[in-house]
Amino acid sequence: MIGLLNFFQNLLDKTRAIDFLAPLALRLYLVPIFWMGGTHKLNNAGLDCMSNDAGGCNFAPKQDIIDWFGNPDWGLGLPFPELMAYLASYTEYFGAILLLIGLAVRWISIPLIVTMVVAAVTVHLPNGWSAIAEGSGIFATPRTEGAIERLDTAKEILQQHGNYSWLTENGSFVVLNNGIEFAATYLIMLLALLFMGAGKYFSLDDWIARKWRTKE
Repeated sequence: MIGLLNFFQNLLDKTRAIDFLAPLALRLYLVPIFWMGGTHKLNNAGLDCMSNDAGGCNFAPKQDIIDWFGNPDWGLGLPFPELMAYLASYTEYFGAILLLIGLAVRWISIPLIVTMVVAAVTVHLPNGWSAIAEGSGIFATPRTEGAIERLDTAKEILQQHGNYSWLTENGSFVVLNNGIEFAATYLIMLLALLFMGAGKYFSLDDWIARKWRTKE
């Protein structure tokens, strides 16, 4: 019995030859998330900003983003909102690029983790855990239960006055709860990258380490 268990364990251990796939998958999953987050906050920094119609690239944060960071009534109420907007925007924008090419992945994971913690605490935490409102279950709250009632009412209105089958052809209607679920998920993924690094072969970090780095 012990011999059989050792056989299967040794077989499983052979998969370590392709363990670079795990950090590669984490990086590629996070790239579009932070790219969209960063470009959304900046005036004009997308891939097409150098086209003739775009009018050039503008890497300054949008004014409404700065206002949202600083306003205590309808925004986050953070101090130094312009500085915070620059830090958040540039961390996400350039973080996406570094994750894509696998350069300084462990280092960029640190400010990205900070960004996710700030987002979770200031934006998502008041809404509970769930990203999508749930009417029941361990993560349901009075807020999400109320959202389900509103969702049911909206469905009734659409069924009576709209083409409901066409509206739901590609998916059901949901109510966004905007809880910490996604932010926490991205934070955990970044934490894994912080400790495991960019992975072998498909990262500049690995090629640089092979050529120049000497360990004490």
